Formats: sequence, C-alpha cells, structure tokens
Amino acid sequence: MSILPADKPLTPKSEPHNFFIYGATMSGKSYFASFFPHPLVLNTDGNSAMGTAPSIQIRNIRDTNGKLKQSAIEQLDKVVTELQQPRVTFQTVIVDVIDDICVMIEQAICISNGVSALSDIPYGKGYALFNTVLQQFVMDLKALPMNVIFISREIENTDEQTGRTETRPSLKTKYYNIVNGNCDLVIHTQKFGNDTYYRSVTDRRTEYQPENISDPKILRLLQSVKNMFPTKKSNK
Repeated sequence: MSILPADKPLTPKSEPHNFFIYGATMSGKSYFASFFPHPLVLNTDGNSAMGTAPSIQIRNIRDTNGKLKQSAIEQLDKVVTELQQPRVTFQTVIVDVIDDICVMIEQAICISNGVSALSDIPYGKGYALFNTVLQQFVMDLKALPMNVIFISREIENTDEQTGRTETRPSLKTKYYNIVNGNCDLVIHTQKFGNDTYYRSVTDRRTEYQPENISDPKILRLLQSVKNMFPTKKSNK
C-alpha cells in the first residue's frame, strides 16, 4: 500500500488551534485563556492557586550541593509525554508564561554544565542545545490534538528620534520567532481603568471565518476579540 496521498487539491482547514497571547500584568491574559475548554496550565509564576484550572508548577529545583534535583526540561518532557496518551481528557494546554519557560530551560542547561551562561559552553553548543530544546517543546505541543496557548508579558519600546512608543511581547525576538512561527493567532490584551478589558488580534496565519470554528465555546471567546473575523460589508 502506498504511503503517498492522493494527487488532488485539498480544502485547507482554516481553524486556529495555537495561540500566542501577550499583554501587561493584570490585563486579562490568563483569565481569557482559562475559558478555553478543559485547560491544563503549565504555570511558572507561582499563582496557580489563584486560578480555577488544573495546573502544574514548572521549575528547576536544586539539591543541597547546587545540583539539579528537578530539571524543568525533564519536567516539560514528561508532561508532553503524558499529554500524548489517549486517556488524556484535557483539550487545552496553557503555557503561563513562555518567557519564564525560556529562562528555566537556559538555567537548567547552565546548571547541568556547571557554567553561569550559555556563552560559557564552548563552540556555541549551549545556544544550540537551548534552541533544540525550545523548538522541540513547541513542536511537540503543536502536534498534540488540542489547543495550545502561549502567554507572554509585554514591554514598551520608545523610539528616541520620533518619541513613538510601541508595545510588543517581552519574549526575546529570537525566541518569539520560534514560538510564533508555530502559532495561528497573536492576541494582545489590554486593561483600561478599573474594569475595562480589551482584546485584539495583532497577527494571524490566515483569515478565519466564524463558521469554520468547530467548538462553540471557542467561537464565543474569539468573537470577543477585535479584528478576529472579517467585517461584513453592507449592501447599501
């Protein structure tokens, strides 16, 4: 039996399953993500007890000698392996926050190699190992039959010549490119005043239509995001 597919055009499945959400502290990033169906949170900031979704605290733990007792890299690998099992009932994985995951991966590599920075590992092997671990983690999550949400903080950059301030994810650009390259939507969250929350799409893989979103719960969530769906033109 041939392993090649039939030689005929396919209809693209234009439904987002991988999301990158960024915003300032307390702007509703985690809150919005928590409404996705059956979520599991890979938490890094220690506030998992404040949420309603089941969570796993990701961290590096050292023993009394300073050696790794628990590696975040090995912990993430075990989580992904568990999520690949058919008995799993979770439908959404939330990485909250991806910035800290990157720091933990770097820290685990440095501790294991007895160095203070990746640059201290000869011949660029430290950076190469980091990129391999991060790319594998992101791709393994993407391959899961569920929604994946990466959450990041935000920073402001001001152009000294124009004085214009731009807001962007705090995740380093080289890491952002790895993560975002495997995402379908980028959503920016904002908070105005005491209780006004705003969400908008800032980047997308393709133009999505409401009728292509198979899960009604996710459709309702995405309908609350500005610029998510094309605006219907008036016949007037």
